[in-house]
Amino acid sequence: MAGLAGLAAPAAVLGESGAEVLPQVTVTGDPLGSRTESELVRPISVVEGEALERRRGGGTIGEVLDGLPGISNADFGPGVGRPTIRGLQGSRVEELQDGMRISDVSDEGVDHAVGGDSRRAQSVEFIRGPATLMYGSGAAGGAVNMVTSRFDPFIGDQVSGRLYGAYTDNANKRQGYAGVEVPLTEGFALRTDYSLSRSDDADIAGFQLEEGRDGDHLIRDSLVNSDINDDSWSLTGMWSEDWGYIGVGYDRWEIEYGVPEAFFPVHTSDIELSDEYERIYAEHDRFDLRSEFYDPFDGFSAARFNLSYTEFVQDEIEYKYDTDTGRLDERVTEAAFEQDELDARLELTHDPLDALGGLRGTVGIDFHDVDYVGADPREGRDDLIRPNETTSTGVFVVEELPTGFGAVEFGARLNQERSRAADVADQQIKKVAEDGSINGVDVPERNFQEELGSRTFTTGSASAGARFELDDAHRLRTSVTYAERAPSAEQLYAFGRHGAAGTWEVGDPDLGEEQYLNLDIALERHQGAVRYDAAVFYNRVDDYIYFQSFDDNGEPLRVDRDADYDEEGDQLVYNTAADVHLYGLEFEAEHDLTVADWPVTARASGDYLRGRFRDGGSLPRMTAPRLGIGVDTAWRTLDFAVDWRHVFRQTDTGPAETETGSYNLVGFDIGWEPQDVEELRVFVRGRNLLDEDGRRHESFFKSSAPILGRNYTLGASYNF
Repeated sequence: MAGLAGLAAPAAVLGESGAEVLPQVTVTGDPLGSRTESELVRPISVVEGEALERRRGGGTIGEVLDGLPGISNADFGPGVGRPTIRGLQGSRVEELQDGMRISDVSDEGVDHAVGGDSRRAQSVEFIRGPATLMYGSGAAGGAVNMVTSRFDPFIGDQVSGRLYGAYTDNANKRQGYAGVEVPLTEGFALRTDYSLSRSDDADIAGFQLEEGRDGDHLIRDSLVNSDINDDSWSLTGMWSEDWGYIGVGYDRWEIEYGVPEAFFPVHTSDIELSDEYERIYAEHDRFDLRSEFYDPFDGFSAARFNLSYTEFVQDEIEYKYDTDTGRLDERVTEAAFEQDELDARLELTHDPLDALGGLRGTVGIDFHDVDYVGADPREGRDDLIRPNETTSTGVFVVEELPTGFGAVEFGARLNQERSRAADVADQQIKKVAEDGSINGVDVPERNFQEELGSRTFTTGSASAGARFELDDAHRLRTSVTYAERAPSAEQLYAFGRHGAAGTWEVGDPDLGEEQYLNLDIALERHQGAVRYDAAVFYNRVDDYIYFQSFDDNGEPLRVDRDADYDEEGDQLVYNTAADVHLYGLEFEAEHDLTVADWPVTARASGDYLRGRFRDGGSLPRMTAPRLGIGVDTAWRTLDFAVDWRHVFRQTDTGPAETETGSYNLVGFDIGWEPQDVEELRVFVRGRNLLDEDGRRHESFFKSSAPILGRNYTLGASYNF
């Protein structure tokens, strides 16, 4: 779907015919140049302006987008929130910042934060389904692009900027952002910004552990070890002239957060709790180049060259409680991640070809290199993931042909990815599993080899779609995409304990490519008193890689087994492949009840997702069905919105899963824009007003981290 993009869309405006239409949003990540959503064939949506401000309080990009049709938040407490798009998450969803990959290790662990700052975003674009071939096989499930103002080619004639601050009572959370542009000449400006967030342990409704529903002495009302401290800072030089623009920037990001876990020094109970807890420290230094040249040579309207280089480091620290001293005084670095990543892209957009009916498109090439160092071998620890280097080169083309009924778009990509695992000492492996097994489960001999060599994957993708202008108000979009995805490094080379995640993970160096065949159909109406988007999709995947779980007896938990599972100790998970299909529907709609001095707009949205193994059984961690309604209104300088969303019970469980109960989310937003102070907005919002004890089924660790309890936020934003 493309269009309404959330439950807080701006008010409609009058078109030339006098009918009400939605304001059009420009998509910066469009390969054919910046177009509006209505001009696109592929299912791209944008959240910006007031809709984005209402969602910004969450902090993580997963929280910002959670609740939009087809998107949910696979969180692991407040510090971690990665989007799940139509049931796909992790390394299948590409995270972008200003069109280039965000370098982090959130693919390598569900407890890892995304290395980007959503407070910096001016808009968020997201593409559902595998119709993202221009971003490579890592975007087989979709892409999320956080667009900032750092590389905006428009330079003002005076100092300008944006200020944002907010306080949330739950967790005593303080957030702030300050950004400024200083024009030094007519065509050159310096831009800098700083962002921070501080919070304590969050309040929840009920018990922290899911097992505590029937207990009397477990931790309740507090999400232990969920506090967060994060900072980001950037400096950008922007040069913009009639020929195009060049921007060069530096970005520093740091975060410290806890992995929510109840440990026994706080309370004791009949359920065995841990005597340790985990904290994660991550940081990156990132360097960016963005450039675009207008009319570079005959036949081409634009040439874009972008480059990003990131040095990323993350440590997972285990703190252990000493019963003799009564202090958490034992500190061990349990896992370390270090990687250097280079991302480069060249795109050429050609002029419409009259001989081919006005065919217009973009051709490009991109290069991606990740040197994953892992832990320092001098520390004598085994890596969770064997050190490796992955290099990917791809060429792509996206073309659009105007037609009498609308437009047709088609594209293709050819990609070659080479992954080489580092050699490791034999004794380093054998001390982990001397008998070639883990908990009695035999592990493929390849995992124990000192030399794995390299794997090369050649993948191809192709897509075709059409936009049908049915009449002045209605539009039909269809697209079909075939995409291939190479297995990620963690799926190939994981072999070790991941303490913060509570798992012992085993990769498979012999895994092959995943193949996706996706069909998407959407009907839209974007003008008049009633507006809506409705979409259905089907995604058939061959050799889908997933975590297969094993029980304490070393037997695989198969899809036809009862889902009860003893989670004491680390859960053994093995990367394996199976044929699956995912299908579902999404919708959102608005109805203007009144448009006079007191406008009232009613809203509704919902989605349904089903993921199944083709030989029977449900895929794990599929987002539960959701249904929401809301009302927007405004009076003079005040605007008001109230929303209710019901998350249904998830009974379609995969291996090693339990059912997840239903819950209701009620929230409100009040905004005030005083007439005598332009560009100032003061807001109050409330979330989870019913103080529900909800669990997200798509989260790997719903049993340890419920949703946050009732919370209120007071804040302001000011543009100058």
